[in-house]
Amino acid sequence: MFQLTVTPASALADEPVHIQATGLPPLQMVTLIATMKDDKGNLYRSRAFYRANEAGELDLKRDPAVGGNYMGVHPMGLIWSLQSERPFARLIKRDVMNTPFWITLDLYDSVYIQKVGEVQPKATQVLQRWFSSPDLERVPIREGRVRAALFLPPGEGPFPGLLDLLGGIGGLVEYRASLLAARGFAVLALAYFAYDDLPNQLEEVDLEYFEEAANLLLAHPKVQKPGIGVISVSKGAEIGLAMACYLKQVAATVCINGTNAIHEFPLRYKDLVIAPIPSYPERMQVNVEGAVRIRHFKGDPRDERNQQSVLPVEKARGPILFVVGEADECFNSKEYAEQALEQLRRHGKSSGRMLAYPGAGHLLEPHYGPLCYMSWSRGLFLPMLWGGEPEGHAAAQEHSWQEILKFFRQHLVLSRSTL
Repeated sequence: MFQLTVTPASALADEPVHIQATGLPPLQMVTLIATMKDDKGNLYRSRAFYRANEAGELDLKRDPAVGGNYMGVHPMGLIWSLQSERPFARLIKRDVMNTPFWITLDLYDSVYIQKVGEVQPKATQVLQRWFSSPDLERVPIREGRVRAALFLPPGEGPFPGLLDLLGGIGGLVEYRASLLAARGFAVLALAYFAYDDLPNQLEEVDLEYFEEAANLLLAHPKVQKPGIGVISVSKGAEIGLAMACYLKQVAATVCINGTNAIHEFPLRYKDLVIAPIPSYPERMQVNVEGAVRIRHFKGDPRDERNQQSVLPVEKARGPILFVVGEADECFNSKEYAEQALEQLRRHGKSSGRMLAYPGAGHLLEPHYGPLCYMSWSRGLFLPMLWGGEPEGHAAAQEHSWQEILKFFRQHLVLSRSTL
């Protein structure tokens, strides 16, 4: 009798699960299909083909997929290889507190390359992928100008504080912040445009808004003093790096596929105004699927005419971790990180480090998240090409997520017993 087991069946979205099957005919070829709907009802699907061993057993920790969406031994391959059936979709968990992603795993006793139609699976399991842990607290923030959501672990704390910045997606996006809070951090997911009464479009970066958010986080009785960490990606990483350079509240910074200079919109902080490096729309490319590649859209920070727009990373008070995908088709992120590290070295600083990942694209997420190769992006007339290839991107997410957690645990003042 076919049996399919998933252990644990309910887990945080960044936790691995163990998938096994027993009771199969010896050396039987089988198909495993994973299906999932996002919060909007969009369907995601993946499949892989396996051969049972002579005992009629299958263990994804041990046995290689011989075909499907991936090949080789990948215990979590069915999760990270999920693909949307709707073109240009990006998987984002919106309701992080009340519902998980439910993923259905179906086991079939043959190879099914296309839709299985009316064929019934031999065994089925449903797993839950949560973005919050029990007793995690979510506090909506509408204080002064700040629009955000604060996630607090259970207990009195105080907990190390993090400020979480997404990029050009806009709005209030919470899935990374809630996962970080489940790992013992007090995390402020900060909106900075296209949310509530904030500007609908980003036209300039007012660093005093982000300073207000940092002060609000530090003032919370459950947040450890004296400094916070910043985790940031894409345009958010440009802002995160600026925060590290100018704000005394920032003690450690993670920049994921960002830049080392101000681009597109001016940055203002008190009496300081940094003009953006010019962009070159004529350098944009469109691929065969109709997605825009803007990797070469931005002007070069090394150009002498653009030096006033380069961020003074040597002024950062704490360490900076640059996380870059070498297959990023949106930003030339590895080169930007290398320029920032060289700038630190020229000033006698060794406080920067880079993690570079072959095959990884722009949208590096908490691990086991599916690759988003291209998707619609706010304010663009065509989908955006983000880049990456599934296996390399998945490996990068798995490694970088653990490194990010270690980085913040090392550099923020904290109680080891809570993490």
